[in-house]
Amino acid sequence: MRSFRHRLLHPLVLVTAMTFVLSGCNSTAAPLEPQTPSSVETPTPPKKEEAKPKEETTPSPAETPKQEQPEQPQKAKPTETKPAEKPPAGQPPELSFPDIEVVGEPESVAVLVNKQRKLPENYQPNDLVFPNVPYLLPEKSEKRKMRKEAAGALEQLFAAAQADGVQLAGVSAYRSHAYQKALFNRYVKKDGVEKARTYSAVPGTSEHETGLAIDVSGKDGKCAATSCFAGTKEAKWLDENVEKFGFIIRYPEGKDSITGYIYEPWHLRYVGAEIAQEIGEKGITLEEYSGAVPVSTPTN
Repeated sequence: MRSFRHRLLHPLVLVTAMTFVLSGCNSTAAPLEPQTPSSVETPTPPKKEEAKPKEETTPSPAETPKQEQPEQPQKAKPTETKPAEKPPAGQPPELSFPDIEVVGEPESVAVLVNKQRKLPENYQPNDLVFPNVPYLLPEKSEKRKMRKEAAGALEQLFAAAQADGVQLAGVSAYRSHAYQKALFNRYVKKDGVEKARTYSAVPGTSEHETGLAIDVSGKDGKCAATSCFAGTKEAKWLDENVEKFGFIIRYPEGKDSITGYIYEPWHLRYVGAEIAQEIGEKGITLEEYSGAVPVSTPTN
C-alpha cells in the first residue's frame, strides 16, 4: 500500500513542477507605471489681479475748473550795504598814507627816512645794543638802544666831549614802530591827522625807528630836546665835532624847507664817517646828499 502511494505521488509532483516551470518562463513582469505630470503636485502660481480701470471723474456742472494765474515776477530785494566796521571804543582807526614811499634798504646806515620816505611796516633793526654812555632815561629802557655800529661811535663821541670838559647825556635813541604808532595816534586823537603831521612823525618815518638816531643834551638835562638847547655849550661842541665820529646834525638851521623839520641841534644821526665828513664840509642835508626831492616840494 505504501509503495503504491509512493508511486502515485511521484508523477503528480513531477507534473506540478513542470507546470510551475512552464508558467514562470512564459510570463513577463508587468512594467511599472510611469508617473505622469498629473501625478506630481506642482505649486499653483498666484493669480494676478486684474487692474481695474480708474473711474474717470467728470466735474459736475456746478463745478468749474480753476484757471491757473500766471506767476507775478518777484521784485528783487535791494542789496543791504553794511556800514564800515568801527574800531573798538578808545582805539583810533587804522591810518593809511599811500603818498609815502617805502625805502628799499632799511639796514643801510645811509638810509634816508623823512616825511616822504618810510621804513617797512613793523621794521626792527636786528643789531640793537645798549651804548655805554650816561642817559637821562632809566636803565635798560628800550629807548637807550642803538644799532651796534652807531653805539660804538657814540661812545667815542661822548668820551671826546668829556675830554674837552663837556658833559653829555642821552635823551632818547631807538623807538619801536609800535611806540611811534601809539605816540602819533595820541596826537591825532587830540588835534586830528593833518595837524599831528606838522609836529609828529607818521609811524615809519621817524629816524628814531632806524636805530641810528639819538637826541642828546647836557648831563644836567636842562633844555633837553627843546629850542633853548641851541644856546648851550653842549650844542656848540656837537655842531663843531659830530662829523669826526660819523654823525651829522640831521635837521640843521635854515634847512627846514628841505628836511621838513625845524632846527634841532640835539638830534644826531649816524651815517658813517665818510658821508658825515662830506655833508659837514658841504653844509648840506642828508636829502641833498641823497639827491632826494626837498620835502616842501610837492611830488607828482
